[in-house]
Parts: sequence; structure tokens; C-alpha cells
Amino acid sequence: MESRLSELRKRRGIAAAELARAAGVSRQTIYAMEAGDYIPNTAVALKLARILQSTVEELFRLAPDPPAAAPVVRAQLIGGGDRFPGTPLELCRVGGRLVAVPSVPLPWRLAPADGLLVDLAGSTVQLLGEETANRVLIAGCDPATSVLARHLERAHAGLVSAPVNSSAALGLLKEGLVHVAGTHLESGGAGAAAAGAQFSKNQTAVFAFAIWEQGLAVGRGNPKRIRAVEHLARRGVRLANREKGSGSRQLLDTQLQAAGIAPRSVTGYHDAPAAGHLAAAWRVYAGLADCCVATGSAARAFGLDFIALASERYDLVIRRKHLDLAPVQRLLDTLCQAALRRELETLCAYDTHETGRRVA
Repeated sequence: MESRLSELRKRRGIAAAELARAAGVSRQTIYAMEAGDYIPNTAVALKLARILQSTVEELFRLAPDPPAAAPVVRAQLIGGGDRFPGTPLELCRVGGRLVAVPSVPLPWRLAPADGLLVDLAGSTVQLLGEETANRVLIAGCDPATSVLARHLERAHAGLVSAPVNSSAALGLLKEGLVHVAGTHLESGGAGAAAAGAQFSKNQTAVFAFAIWEQGLAVGRGNPKRIRAVEHLARRGVRLANREKGSGSRQLLDTQLQAAGIAPRSVTGYHDAPAAGHLAAAWRVYAGLADCCVATGSAARAFGLDFIALASERYDLVIRRKHLDLAPVQRLLDTLCQAALRRELETLCAYDTHETGRRVA
């Protein structure tokens, strides 16, 4: 029971003892009613309402029922980033399994979340609301996934992104934990070849997303005068490396081998790697490194100088059994829209002449 007796009594300027005499109860009873520790009978409640020129409903009301505890469910956690109790998660169902992806906040805003991690060992998640249907889960490393998400939202479908490298993305697709895997493992964008190494014949379909340039992202004005991979072995030059299994690491290793440079001679090669193109470019922007291998779009996002090394096609690999899902169909339709292509061209400097084309 919630009581407004004290509030209304003081508003009327009536002392507790005076109200007690008028209502025919003790002063201690008045205090107990005001504290919510004593529920008056009907006669006393009506007397108090008359004395205070109020109604019983204004004086006393039932406390609202406590909110129901948020349901806790099991989910398969994928993606990188720190994981701790309370980690915000985005959720998506893939083939009947609930998959959770850590939702990483930006320095100026909290990231959207559908649930919170309760227990890492038990993979339990506290839901913040009802599960959202009509979503597609994509794993990959393309910084432009956020652009695709905005355009897909206009088609009334959601996109959950697991930021992982190309090898990890294909692995998650093989495990049936994502709908789509983004890959650029082979020079020239041979997503079909990368998928063929992971899946048996006719299990997947491959669609071109965009052709990008990958190369050396260096500080604005290129203060260390880095022009080629050979310059990474110079004294005073620190590299922000990518993790094993990433297309950027593959490109770097290929270029170093062609130049006859041992990885140990490159400062920073064996440091803790950056997980993603934007993460690597940010280290250069923040002055933590002088150079990294990343896409031109990542360098552009931080205003870094860029020396192109290779042109690659970033492909989207989809299991054929998922092609008929409504959100996947909307994703494929969105790839063919001129508005998406314009934004990829202007914002990311991507070549989109093959975007949406089925290549395998």
C-alpha cells in the first residue's frame, strides 16, 4: 500500500495529533499509516478523506506490481571483443539457434542491444525485450557493413554484424552460426575459391559486394615517408599488424616475402594485433603506430594517407539453404539498389560495378 497521507496532511497544515483526534485514532496510528505500515479500515479511511477534503483513492493506493523478471535464455556467443557479465548483445536466430554478438559501444554513444550477458560459461543471456525477427546475421571485416545495415533497415529488415576476419567468418558460416560470411582471402576477391575450400560442392552461393583497394595506411602527410612495404623495416617505423587469418595479414605476409623482408625485422609485427580495418587505422590515427595494412575506406575514415597495394573483391558467401529466407532476400535486393552503390562509391571509394552479381 502506498500512502499520501503525510503529504496531504502537511499541505492542509494539520498536525498529526490534531488529525488523530478528529479521526478517533492515536497519533502513532497516523504515523504508521503515513509510513505504509498500517492499513486503515474503511471507516477510518473515509473519515481521513473527509477531514483532509480528499478522496480515499488520493490518500491510499495499491503499490504497482513489481515488473516481471526478464527472461534468461541460452545463446551461442560469437564475435570478438571483451565479454563480461552485463555485456550488451545483439541477437539473431540462425537455423533455429539463438546467436549473440557483443554490441561494442562507441566513445560517444551506447550501442543497441537486445540482451545482456549473464554468464559466459553457461552462455546465458537476459533478454531486454522480445526477440526481433526478420534479421540477417553477417560475419566479416568490411567497415561498410554499417552502410549496408542502414539501407537494409529501409527495406524493413535488420542486420546484425559480427566483426571478425575472413577466415573466422567462413568458419562461423560452416558451423551454421551466421547467414552470411564476408571474405577477401584471395587477391582479386576469389570468395568462391575461399568458400570452396570450406564447403562441399553446391552448399553455398557467392555474391560480389564491392571491389576495394587495400594497402598501407599512414599518418596524415606521411611523416615517416613510407612508400612501400620495404619501408616497414626502417628504424623508427612501427606497424599495427592484423590478426592471423585476416586478408590484410595475408596480403602483408605475401608482400614481405616478395620483398625478402623477415617479419622479425618489422617493429610491431608481433605486437597484439588490431581486430579489424578500422581498429588498425585508428592506431595509426592515435599515434600508436606509423602504418598498418587496411582498406582505403578505413584510411579515409580517419583522414590518413593511403598507398594502394592490391585491388580486391569482397564477397558475401551464403548457404544455399538460407537463400529463400525473407531477410536474406531483402539483403540481396538491397545490394542491387542504386542508392547503396552511390554511398559505397562516395563514402568508401569502392568500385560497385559488380555489386550484387552472383559469382558462384
